[in-house]
Amino acid sequence: MTWRQVFLLSGFSALVLLSMLQEGTAQAVGDEASEDAKQKIFMQESDALSFLKRRGRRSPKSQDEANAENRQKLRADELRREYHEEQRNESENFVEEQNDAATTSDPILKPAEKMRLVAHIAIPVF
Repeated sequence: MTWRQVFLLSGFSALVLLSMLQEGTAQAVGDEASEDAKQKIFMQESDALSFLKRRGRRSPKSQDEANAENRQKLRADELRREYHEEQRNESENFVEEQNDAATTSDPILKPAEKMRLVAHIAIPVF
């Protein structure tokens, strides 16, 4: 073998050996990191038991929780009511503008056309 082949073979083997050592140290460090992550994610068993004992799945809500839930529901209802009222007003305004435009463009309308224009007014019921 020539010196060049010996040199390349030894360099390649050193490279493989170093990469194997780095993988081993990375796995060891990874195990420690995963233990830290587990401690951050999962709580101690005693803490979990006390949490479950404080309030079961079917236990009644506290008054504060019930009040907060009712406030949220009332606020959502109010926002929904305001939204629908605004939509209804916009719809009525649009129909009125259409009727005004139709009546000003043709001052003499037949009764059937007047009924057709009035029939477009629809007030949604909630």
